[in-house]
Order: sequence, then structure tokens, then C-alpha cells
Amino acid sequence: MSKQADYSIDGDAEGDDEVVLGQKTGTVADKKAMARLGKEQVFKRNFGFVSIFGFALIIMGTWEGIIPTLAFGLGNGGPGGLIWTFLATWTGFTLVTISMAEMASMAPTSGGQYHWVSEFAPPHIQKILSYFIGWLGVLGYQVGTTIGAYVAGTLIQGLIILSNPDTYTPKRWHGTLMAICISSCVAVFNTFLAKHLPLIEGIILVLHLAGFVAIMVPLWVMAPRSPSSQVWTPFLDENDWGSVGLACMVGLITSAGALVGGDAAAHMAEELKNASKILPRAMIWTVIVNGALGFLMLVTFLYTLGDLGEDLATPTGYPIIQVFDTATGSAGGACGLTAILILLGVCGNLTTMAGSSRQLFSFARDQGVPFNRWLSRVPPGYDVPVNAILVSALCSCVFHCIYVGSVVAFNIILSIGTVALLSSYMVSIGTITWKRIRGHPLLPSKMSLGRWGLPINIASMLFCAVVYVFAFFPSAPNPPAISMNWAIVVYSGVLLTALVYYLVQARFNYVGPVTYVKKSI
Repeated sequence: MSKQADYSIDGDAEGDDEVVLGQKTGTVADKKAMARLGKEQVFKRNFGFVSIFGFALIIMGTWEGIIPTLAFGLGNGGPGGLIWTFLATWTGFTLVTISMAEMASMAPTSGGQYHWVSEFAPPHIQKILSYFIGWLGVLGYQVGTTIGAYVAGTLIQGLIILSNPDTYTPKRWHGTLMAICISSCVAVFNTFLAKHLPLIEGIILVLHLAGFVAIMVPLWVMAPRSPSSQVWTPFLDENDWGSVGLACMVGLITSAGALVGGDAAAHMAEELKNASKILPRAMIWTVIVNGALGFLMLVTFLYTLGDLGEDLATPTGYPIIQVFDTATGSAGGACGLTAILILLGVCGNLTTMAGSSRQLFSFARDQGVPFNRWLSRVPPGYDVPVNAILVSALCSCVFHCIYVGSVVAFNIILSIGTVALLSSYMVSIGTITWKRIRGHPLLPSKMSLGRWGLPINIASMLFCAVVYVFAFFPSAPNPPAISMNWAIVVYSGVLLTALVYYLVQARFNYVGPVTYVKKSI
């Protein structure tokens, strides 16, 4: 069994760890953590539990994220497959998040997974392994900055189609322009109004919960009701995989996409007071609450689907809009309910851009990407990584433009985000599993899994490995080349780009964050 390593700062009593030293320094525990990590405190610690909980909750955004994407799961597994794979996926991601929460308590840093890999991996591979996980973490969150704006923009376009079926001719670039506009506004907020972000996250938390009630109640009261036999037990293989079980495994990607992101709060660790204590709590409560809300909304949606064929054939592009229209009996009612999803999509984009910019800033600070000095710069008076925010916004806009040229290519880009984050989860948890198996001492933390650590870590890795494999499957067997899931090609291309940069430049500059860690201070 692993032991706890002895790291301490002489003269500081354990009971004094939660004493607040200042808005920027945070608590005594925060000061200790930054000193041990060998990092300068450059951000103000404005976040508390409620604001960081709201931040993480909306990034994961399970209930509002799953209902616009249910068409894929309905074709691969059917209603029964969706429900039971959701429960299995929720359980798996809970274990994953618990594993990461323990590491976050040990090393609360905005670097997250790539930092944990650097600290826990065998010394001879920590540098190269943490480098590639850093790239995948950056990729996952840069792609994530696209999703909220894309969903909000195309939902707006869907409402225009619903309200003007005879006079409006939809074009992909219409939704793209709205998404680019949303991303740009979000970047402006994150740059110039960042000091209000903790307050906004608290408000978003209320909207997240109120929006859930505001959508679920009208569906239960007004929508047509399907019998339970059509909700809990139909397992379908509409795409002819030849096996219902295989179809359900492919369809679980719907639930995985809605539950990924349990690490989100970790990337704001350097802006959170008493991070080593509050951060793991926020991470765990995020996956528990979001999973519960997502499950209730999924069951509600399946009970109130109505005519599935009509829902899937809706010209709006979103079956949920058709469900709202059928339930309320009016386009106005459908617009009102959909507006809640649009607002939360914008809020999700606002939050994700904050997290992605901190992830990029942290990796640039450790010289893992090109233009690292510029990307890691925090201009005086801003208290945010302005250049990293600009790059996150630019990446988002570039991805939006891909949608104009090819829907298939755009969907591949979006799926890469989930795969990249799964890779970072699997490897980071694998490194602490290795330490536990070898009996190496672990860092002290305010959240320890104790004897349950090893089985939880192993179960987490196995779960990630299963989802990782099926994330590369196409939506149907034997697809034509244009419909193939080329995610593996893009994923490999990113790793190849990282390798080229490593050979040309990073191997001389990047040493891994563990090099800066002070073992005794």
C-alpha cells in the first residue's frame, strides 16, 4: 500500500492552512502549494466553492448537452440502450473524477493532467509522457470552446427555421456566423470583465438548475406520454451492426460526450481559495449532480418523444425543438424552451473558454507549445492570460468555419475533443496507479482514497479504455469514405505535430513541471 510522503513548510501549523492571507495569495495552504510547485501566483484567487462548482457544472453541462445529441444514441442502442449505457457511463466517469480529484488535492495547479503525469510517472518517461498529455489536454479544451457556441448558434438557426418555414432558406454559414459572434463576445468578456467571472458562475449555477426545472415540467405536463415499455426495454440496432450489444456500445458515446469534463475545475485551481480542499469536493459534486440531472432529463425526453420519425426528420436539425413544438403546440412555446438551451450554451462557451485559456497558459508557462513566452504572458492590470484567451477564441472561430465546408469534418473535430480528454484521464490515472502498485509514497492531500485508491484507479482506467476504443467507431458499419469516422487520423496528426515540435524545439526547453517542484521547503 502506498504511503504519504512528508512535505511541509516549517513553522506553519496544520490548523492554520485555511487562514486567508490575501485576495491574490489565497490561504496558507494555497501559498504552500504554489511554493512547492515552484510557480508564481499571477492570478487573483476570486473563486470559492459555489462559483467553482457553477463553473464546473456548466462546462460538463450534462442535461443540456445530452438532449440535442440523442439522435445518435437512438440509432445505436435505442431508448433502452441510452438509459442503461448512461447509468454505466455515469458510474464510470464518477470513478474517473474521484481519481482525478485526489490528484487535484495533492497538486492543485491549472496544468491538471499533464502536471500530474509529470509528478507521478516513472522519472525516465515523465518528460515525454507529460509533454504529449499536455498537447492532448490543450486540444481537448480548445475543441471544447467550439461546442457551446456551435450549439447555441445552430439552435438559433433552428428556431428561425421553425418560425419561418416558408420564407427562410437555411445555409450552414448562417449558423456559423452566429457561432463566431458568440465566441467573439465570450472572448471579450473573458478579457475585460474577467473579475466578474466568479459572480457570473454563481448566477449560471442558478440558471443551470432553474433551466432544468423550466424545461422538464412543461414536458411532463404537456407532452404526449410514451408507455414505459417503449422507454426502458427497447434495445435497437437501427444501423445494422449485427449485434444489439455492439450497437449499445457505439451509442454510449452520446452519454460519454455529455459526462466528460470532470477535470474542468482543476484548470482554475490557481484562482480558487483553499484549492486543495475545495477543488476535489467541487469536482466530485459536479459529476454527481450533473449525472443525476442528465439521467432525469434523459428519461423525461424518452417518455415525451412522441413520433420518433417526425422528431428525427425535423428541418430544424434538432429533434428536441420538434419535441418542444409538439409538447407546447406552438412555435412560440418551442422557442421559449429552446431559448433556455441557447442561453446555457452561451454560458457554457463562456466558461469553457476560461478553462481552455488557463490550460493553454499553464502548458505555455512550462514551454510545451510554440510562442510559449507570448502565450504565458499576463499583462499588468488584467489578471488573466489575455493572449491565451485570444488564441482560444481564434481556434474556436477556425473550427466554426470548417463546418461551412464539411459537416463530417466538423463533427470529427468535435469528437476529437472527447478522445483527447479521455487519453489524458487514462494516462494521468495510470501514473498514480503505477505508484500505488509499486508502493511509492504519495503526496499529502486533504482528500485521500486510502485503501480504495487502487481498485478505483484500475476501474477508472479500464472504463476510459473502453470508451476510448468506441470513440473511434463510425456511426454505422461499412460507411462510405465521406461518412467514415476519421477521428483517428486527426488524433494521430495532432500527436505527430507534437512530436515534430518536440524534436525541433521542445526537447531542448520542456523539462516537465516536476522539475520545478520543491521536495522540501
